[in-house]
Amino acid sequence: MNATVNENCIGCGLCTGTCPEVFQMGDDGLAHGGEIPDGLLATAQEARDGCPVSAISIEE
Repeated sequence: MNATVNENCIGCGLCTGTCPEVFQMGDDGLAHGGEIPDGLLATAQEARDGCPVSAISIEE
């Protein structure tokens, strides 16, 4: 499973605070996703659901 962050990201950092194992802030000031490790899908989904601009998607 992978998490991706689209162009709607405003760089609020909510996802990195919720699930830092998957989301990191880039040099561009925006969040970037990655592979979701085993056991962290629920936390990544929590970050997705909390995103104020719905910029996160999770795909297999």
